[in-house]
Amino acid sequence: MKDSEHPFFRPLWRRVAVVAVCVIWSIIEFATGTPFWGIIALGFAGYGIWQFFYLYKPADENKAAAEPEPKE
Repeated sequence: MKDSEHPFFRPLWRRVAVVAVCVIWSIIEFATGTPFWGIIALGFAGYGIWQFFYLYKPADENKAAAEPEPKE
């Protein structure tokens, strides 16, 4: 199991919150005149979008796809 597939991240709202915090952090950094840290925070947000929305597959779905249901 990868860290991005941890059970903590199963609810959609948590994944959205993590990305939103990174975007807000980036906005604050740019607003206070520290663009280096703003770009770092945008990188975190981009990585979060990639991991939590583009590549994300919950562990239950992976397990269900790997094991076909038994027929009675």
